[in-house]
Amino acid sequence: MLVLAFDTATDVATIAVVRLPERECLGERSSRAVRILEDADGLLVEAGLDREALEGMVVGTGPGSYTGLRVGLVTARALGFALEIPVAGVSTLDALAEGAPGAAAVIDGRRGELFALGSDGPLVVRAEQLPVKPGSVYVGDGAVNYREHFEKAGGLVPPDDDPRHIPWARHHAALAENFGPPELAEPIYLRLPDAERALSA
Repeated sequence: MLVLAFDTATDVATIAVVRLPERECLGERSSRAVRILEDADGLLVEAGLDREALEGMVVGTGPGSYTGLRVGLVTARALGFALEIPVAGVSTLDALAEGAPGAAAVIDGRRGELFALGSDGPLVVRAEQLPVKPGSVYVGDGAVNYREHFEKAGGLVPPDDDPRHIPWARHHAALAENFGPPELAEPIYLRLPDAERALSA
């Protein structure tokens, strides 16, 4: 099954073309700007394929940037409908953890908060309140941006440019299971977006 996988939940957008179940990555890109369609076309051309060859799509569902998540989900749904292929959603935290076995995945939630994986699933917590296990490795932009917090408590954070800090799209593809109608792929929101919070205030 040939799938296009991408994630736009963090500051680094990633996209890949992957063949499943072999998990063969035919091409992958990352950028600071969200260029899903441009990068998708580029990857397919490099692999000698066209859009009609795609049999499924995998999209990162967060948690992460509200705007980034909306861009990713809307694009996945639009392409899924246009190409008439099923879509699967995969947590950005799960994909980040998949790329760094044994490490804890942490995404910067802004506002002094972090998104992390708890015993009951993804959670949002104030950075200073996130428990740190001495000797454990922490990856993701949350770990990089709050390096002092983790290292002061005995946690280990790889260098800023370590690839384990990026939620690579090939890991989303590897974790994809429940492919279905595009509209069923839902983002993971752990709090209200800023606009709604301002209105309620």
